[in-house]
Amino acid sequence: MLEHLTTEARNERTMNLDELSVEQFLIIMNEEDAKVAHAVREQIPQIAQAVEKIAASLRQQGRLIYMGAGTSGRIGLLDAVECPPTFGTAPEQVVGLIAGGDKAFIKAIEGAEDSIELGIQDLKNIELTEKDTVVGIAASGRTPYVIAGLEYANHIGASTVAIACNKDSEVGKAAQIAIEVMNGPEVLTGSTRLKSGTSQKLICNMLSTAAMIQVGKVYGNLMVDVQLTNEKLVERAKRIVMEATSCDYATAENYLELAHQKPKAAIVMILTGLSYEDTMTKLEQSQGYIRKAIQ
Repeated sequence: MLEHLTTEARNERTMNLDELSVEQFLIIMNEEDAKVAHAVREQIPQIAQAVEKIAASLRQQGRLIYMGAGTSGRIGLLDAVECPPTFGTAPEQVVGLIAGGDKAFIKAIEGAEDSIELGIQDLKNIELTEKDTVVGIAASGRTPYVIAGLEYANHIGASTVAIACNKDSEVGKAAQIAIEVMNGPEVLTGSTRLKSGTSQKLICNMLSTAAMIQVGKVYGNLMVDVQLTNEKLVERAKRIVMEATSCDYATAENYLELAHQKPKAAIVMILTGLSYEDTMTKLEQSQGYIRKAIQ
């Protein structure tokens, strides 16, 4: 089966990698990488459909759940762990599952990606419900762990999305929405951590960021639910409040204190003159959307 997969094909431009100079190889690799964004763009209609599914899940207190094996699983995990500090989501709201468990993030667990049972059990362990959206990621599009997970999610009634780097993929057939990106053969044959991994990262970025915009986690282009977990983010939060309200540094700092270090609340307080308590009521009524809260 592998000989029919684009991700396993040999790239005609790189048949003599071992004879190229370092600079010659890097130029070719850079030119091949440049094709990835264009390939992803071709799938924007499908990505948009997936965003709507994910946003619907988040609105009803469901979850975005990524699952994959190897590089694909690591990319899903990476996107998941960045959501709480960026968007103020609860750690359990965006979940990353990797075949073989968390330890597989830093060391390959042989055979895990071939386990149908693991794909199902991992979703059972987190108590998958019909409110959730499961995004299965598999560069080859044929990973049993992911296919089994998507099929189980369909059975439960959850929304399902597949991200693959081959057309007419098995994971695509197992999902309600198939995002299948044609990046062309890798510069190093079969090394799907390269163009395939890059396209998967771009798509996960799009899915989570666009979905968070849809559920009120962004005002303008500002991440207004950012968590103030270190000095850099404290300063970023002050700049966010300043940019959103055109106030000065001291005012932003003061209102962040009054708003219990919540940039979104500080912004609404400054723009409306409301107390913290009334602001939180307004934000609850507006489902977290600043524009609705300040009307």
